[in-house]
Amino acid sequence: MTLNNGKAGPSNFVWYELVTSDAKAAEAFYRGVVGWEADTQAGVTPGEPYTILKAGKVPVAGMMAMPKEFFTGGTKPGWIGYIGVDDVERFTKRVQEAGGKLHRPVREIPSVGSFSVVADPQGTVFVLFQPKEGAERPPEPPAGTPGYTSWHELHAVDGKSAFEFYSGMFGWKKTEAMDMGPMGVYQMFAADGPPIGGMMTAEDQANRPGWIYYFNVESADAAAGRVKEKGGKVLMGPHEVPGGSWIVQGIDPQGAFFAVVGPK
Repeated sequence: MTLNNGKAGPSNFVWYELVTSDAKAAEAFYRGVVGWEADTQAGVTPGEPYTILKAGKVPVAGMMAMPKEFFTGGTKPGWIGYIGVDDVERFTKRVQEAGGKLHRPVREIPSVGSFSVVADPQGTVFVLFQPKEGAERPPEPPAGTPGYTSWHELHAVDGKSAFEFYSGMFGWKKTEAMDMGPMGVYQMFAADGPPIGGMMTAEDQANRPGWIYYFNVESADAAAGRVKEKGGKVLMGPHEVPGGSWIVQGIDPQGAFFAVVGPK
């Protein structure tokens, strides 16, 4: 696993992880839809294999299977984002002090770094990650490079207060805002450069996906076709967004929300 380096100043997403009920089936789906290569290795916990998903030769995401009993009581397969910080212990305490919850205490991944699993005050889960001192940060690829994640979209219980939490916690700044009529305001945000995502109040609170991560593909139309061919479900799109890109939102065969973005 090679993760982008957390640093002082505005934090950013550094890794993406799929927790699923069937790792082999999910691997086949995402290899077909996004074009990732895969490499399975030992996990953090003995007996739990961990699959590294690669764009070319560069690790960009991970995947692990959980026992069937894990997906009870409303828990579903899903993607989770890692946000890089310079002090995971301090940020874990700050999340709790701001009304968030701790799901998994700080734990070390040998030779990689330390992490904790937390939730924002509205219940959306994410990971805080502090890289091992001296860990190298892979070079940033050109914008739109297939296989990388380029957009992060939060469907919140309340978009306004969600932005207040994340901006206060990670230094994210407002950029453009779009009035989406009955759907409310879509607030885009940046970390330390161009916009990296947007937040909004979820239209369907009963099926609120939380964070949705957009993976770059060479063709949105082709990717939408592959989603259906591989047993997934297209929820929206291909739909054109400002800037000329096209997006597709969907659910994989195991039930995890995801999205892709690219030229039509």
